[in-house]
Amino acid sequence: MVSAPFAMAAPSGLAQARSVSLLGATGSIGASTVDLLLRHAGAYSVEAVTAHRRADELAAIARKLKAKVAVVADATAYGALKAALSGSGIEAAAGDEAVVEAAARPVDICVAAIVGSAGLKATFAAAGAAKALALANKESLVCSGELLNQAVRASGGIMLPTDSEHNAIFQILNGLDARHAEEIILTASGGPFRATSPAQMRLVKPQDALKHPTWTMGAKITIDSATLVNKGLELIEAHHLFGVAPDKLSVLVHPQSIIHGLVRFADGSVLAHLGPADMRVPIASCLAWPQRIDSGARRLDLSEVATLTFEAPDLQRFAGLKLTQDAMIAGGGAPCVLNAANEIAVEAFLEGRLGFMGIPDLIAETLDLCTGRGMTAPPADVHAVLTLDVEARRLAAQLLPHIAARSW
Repeated sequence: MVSAPFAMAAPSGLAQARSVSLLGATGSIGASTVDLLLRHAGAYSVEAVTAHRRADELAAIARKLKAKVAVVADATAYGALKAALSGSGIEAAAGDEAVVEAAARPVDICVAAIVGSAGLKATFAAAGAAKALALANKESLVCSGELLNQAVRASGGIMLPTDSEHNAIFQILNGLDARHAEEIILTASGGPFRATSPAQMRLVKPQDALKHPTWTMGAKITIDSATLVNKGLELIEAHHLFGVAPDKLSVLVHPQSIIHGLVRFADGSVLAHLGPADMRVPIASCLAWPQRIDSGARRLDLSEVATLTFEAPDLQRFAGLKLTQDAMIAGGGAPCVLNAANEIAVEAFLEGRLGFMGIPDLIAETLDLCTGRGMTAPPADVHAVLTLDVEARRLAAQLLPHIAARSW
């Protein structure tokens, strides 16, 4: 759950700047965060920036932000990073453990934006060290929500939701206990195939699925948005972030992506959060919380938008959403298995080894297999989560050829 506010200096107008670390600096969330930190350079001091392997790009970011340390997870990129930082005074490091060590540096805010389960260890390290964990790595909550909540509570910090939908709900609630809400509604654009027939969806190619109608994101999350698996993962996130039961969470398709979240209360009122489809808006909310800073986003003009439309999601067309809802209800290790299978499926689809409609099929069969083998009990610790993730991936990879053969 989102914890109570903590004492932290305002982001501007004070002599002391907030200290920030950015995990996943070269991704789409990272790029938006870098833009904000540069816009408000005097208000933030950057401790650490990390990336997977893009050493030259990371070095350029580290120099611009005047970071103290830059870390690449891929140890083979260390030489390139060190050379690119030569003469800057910025420390260079490499390897998975170095990323975890960077995440464990005490800071006011850590933006955790490493994509996929690869960010799990670093996110937990940040949860124990940062006063505020600005969470953009949804897999940490999906795979180990209870454990991450425990880690944040134990550190005395707070988790600030960075996903646009969860940040919208966070702003709507504004400190209210989410358990008093009658319903929390996350919106979905519906992706590029909202009106596409199942028969046509079998013919979808990666280049088609990567054309999101409203958001600019990385490849993996864009595919997840096309299958609506992403929205299901966000339901699981909301379940852990706000401590509400699965039956109080729902999805509403809203193609314009103007309303990002809604909360229905017992008196019949519904509060909505509106904003442009620009990730700098929720990230700025986290960096400045509980204050506000200019995000640089284009201001929303409702007269220009003119029309807002809504519809219920089609669970037959988007079976992945139903699978994530079922995994959320099942709890335990089921969401971790689902996430692992989805990552294997999306990678195979992007590489042309699996048809688009094979993505939910692979998830479903992996879940069935793991459940049948008794693998979906609640993980006891982070090591158990990572072990389950590895085993679920192995089984999904074994099932892949069979699923792929019938997915075209």
